[in-house]
This record gives sequence, C-alpha cells and structure tokens, in this order.
Amino acid sequence: MTAAPGLTGRLAEFVRALRAQGIPAGPGETADAAAALEVLGLDDRELVREGLAAALVRRGGQRTVFDAAFDLYFPAGVGAPELARENPPQDREELREALAAALAEGDDQALDQLAGLAVDLLGQYGVGTGPGGGYSAHQTLDRLQPQTLIAQVLAAMRAAGAPDEFTDRLTRDEIRRRVEGFRGRVRTEARRRAAEVRGRERIAKHAIAPAADRVDFLLASRTQLAELRRTIQPLSRKLATKLAARRKRTTRGQIDLRRTLRRSLSTGGVPLRPAYRNRRPGRPEIILLCDLSGSVAGFANFTMLLVQALRDQFSKIRVFGFVDSTDEVTHLVDTGAADPEQLGARMLSEAAVVRWDGHSDYGRALGQFTSHWLDAVGPRTSVLILGDARTNGGDPNLEAVRAIRSRARHVHWLNPERRSLWGTGDSAAPGYADLVEMHECRNAQQLGVLVTRLLPT
Repeated sequence: MTAAPGLTGRLAEFVRALRAQGIPAGPGETADAAAALEVLGLDDRELVREGLAAALVRRGGQRTVFDAAFDLYFPAGVGAPELARENPPQDREELREALAAALAEGDDQALDQLAGLAVDLLGQYGVGTGPGGGYSAHQTLDRLQPQTLIAQVLAAMRAAGAPDEFTDRLTRDEIRRRVEGFRGRVRTEARRRAAEVRGRERIAKHAIAPAADRVDFLLASRTQLAELRRTIQPLSRKLATKLAARRKRTTRGQIDLRRTLRRSLSTGGVPLRPAYRNRRPGRPEIILLCDLSGSVAGFANFTMLLVQALRDQFSKIRVFGFVDSTDEVTHLVDTGAADPEQLGARMLSEAAVVRWDGHSDYGRALGQFTSHWLDAVGPRTSVLILGDARTNGGDPNLEAVRAIRSRARHVHWLNPERRSLWGTGDSAAPGYADLVEMHECRNAQQLGVLVTRLLPT
C-alpha cells in the first residue's frame, strides 16, 4: 500500500515536533517510519501508533511525549465528537452521572466519548474558533471535578458486587486509576481541539509536557521528580560507561621506546605500532556540598543519588547538606540506606542542617564547612557545590569558597537556575562564579552532560 497524498508531509511535521521535544529522530528513523506506514496502512490507528513508536522512540521516558504528539498529528477525529448514545448529556450534572456510570463499568469507548463531550461543553473559552478562542483541559476538569465521583462509583460497584474489605480497597485504587485515565483523555481531547483552532505546531510546542529529563528541577512536580528518580540507575550505568572510556583514554602516557623498537622488528624496523607507558592514576575523591532548602532540594537529592550510584568510579564520596547550618549526610545517601522518596525529609529531620528559620544561609553554611571539614578537601578531591546561590540578603562568605578552592583539585558549582537570573534579587551567583566555575544545570539532561564532562577520571 502506498502512502496517502499529504501523509508524507504530515509525517515530516510529526518528526519535526518530536525533535523539538528532544526525541532525536533522524533521517534514518524517519525513513523507517515511512516504511512502517506503507506496510501498516491507516486502517488501525493504534497499530500505526505502535509501528511509528517502534521506528522513532529510542529510549525510556520518550513514549509519553511521543503519544501526545501522535494524538495531535494523527487524531482520532476532527471537530466535535460524534456520540453513539441516543440521549447524550446536555449539562454538567448529566455529564457527571454518565461519567460515574462509565467509570463503574470501565467502558473505555464511553469514556472516550464523554471526554470529547466534556471538552466541548465545559472546556471552550474565548471566541470559539476566533483568534482568541480555544479549549482548556484545566477548565474542563475544574468544572467537571471527576475526582469527586470516587465515592459514587464505588457505591455503584458495591451494589453490583458486595466486595469484602480487602477487595474494596483494591476497587477504590482501580477507580482512582480509571479517573486518572479519564483526565488523560480530557487533556488529549483538549489539545486536539485547540490544535484545530490554533495550529498543530503551536500546540505541540507549548502544550505537550516535556520528557522527565528535560523538566526544570525547580519547576518539577512531585510526580515528575519520582519519575526522575526511577531513571537514576539507567542513567548512572550510561555515565559510568562514559567515565570508564574517558579514564581508559587518559591512562595512555608517553611512548615506551624500548617496547616500540621491539615491536618494529617484525616490520623491518619501521615503528608501525607504537607502544605507550600506561599511567596508573589513583581514583579521585568527590565531595558534594548541597543546598537542601525549598525547591532546590529536589535537584540536590537527585544529584546526590546519581553521584552515589557512580560510587565505583571514585575512591571516596562524602556528602554534606545545608540550609542555614551544615552537617554530613553521607550515611543517609549510602547504598541500601537511601530511600529516594523520603531522602529529603530524612535529611531535614535527622541531620543538623536547619538551625533557625529554614531559609538558606550560604555564608554561615560555607563557613561551618571550612571550620569543621576543610581537612576532607585535598589535592585529589573534586568539590561539587549544588545550589541556586541565593543568600536571602546574607553575607555570601566568599573567603570560605576561596579556602575550598585553594585546597581542592577542582571546584564546580551547579546552579539549577537559568543563567539570565544569576545576579538578580538576592542571588550572589556572579560573586561565586568569579571564584569557581559555575554551570547552569536546570534538568537531568544537562546534569548528565555536566557529570560526564566535569567529574575527574
């Protein structure tokens, strides 16, 4: 079967949207996707989805972005949804009744239709199809409130069954999953309708949530941070491989003249294969100095867990946390002791990192580190300071940073704020950046690149 007219252009637009979202679909993957379309045809939309995903998605974490873009460029329909039921709901209350029944029955087809109807009835704003109009998933869900139907749906399922206490708990969890699935259907439908009004490219650019590794640490939700924590082990294996390759390259020293001449005997005295003296450098030490206050804590916790997962690449790793006081938290991050979900709460409760009001005090924290643990920094030590450098108007204590720099092999500062915000308000980033290298590190993708490039071998 040959591709339908216009389908090639649609596929090219789809691939461009994926690239803009960080999915590296190149010419080879695009050609594979076109071949998949030619073989699969367009009769079964879900089969087309899986075929294109097999051709274009290359790593974990990309499938959610792919599915959102696919629903925009290969929608299930156009315009207002067609309802199969004879008497469709006409207002919010009728819609809620119909939704409760569909959730109780687990009727996917009815849920799809109700999601379309909900967006059409409750999600439209502005001037409709005019330049100021559109459709909003947030507005739809805020007016419909599907999460408040759990008790009603549970009562309907109890009437059909009479489950015991154990199965009743499982049933409640299943209802929550169905409600969350319906919320996802509403978001998909709202994006589809908005794309018809405002254009697919614009909606794809602004309305598709980025992959977890491209979400700013300072803006990430609890769910996104949990998803990021699940990527720590795969990311650490990838980074460990890169660090090992770098170490292998850097161990090559000067040419060993004696071994080179001995090898050249087999080639008539021509040294075609030089032999090198292999250096045997000791594994470096790492110290992390982490701001654990506010939204910066999510960035610090993720980085601590990632570096700890790379522990085999270093001879020693020590971790210090601070808010307005500094304490060592290495034992809390050690393998087997670290609970990724509760790590931040444990540090705040078990370590002496908060003394007064819980606001960052970089001057005091850095001063405590140099007073009590400066001996931990030596000529083989690389220090990573993690924080936004916002001092809340306090003394930045640049002398403490100079003391750390004078003893360490390397000092790098990873700042989760945008570079354009450095120096604004109470940020002391420019002053610190004059003393040590400061790097913008807003998401897990940037962190992976920085860890590979900055950590010593």
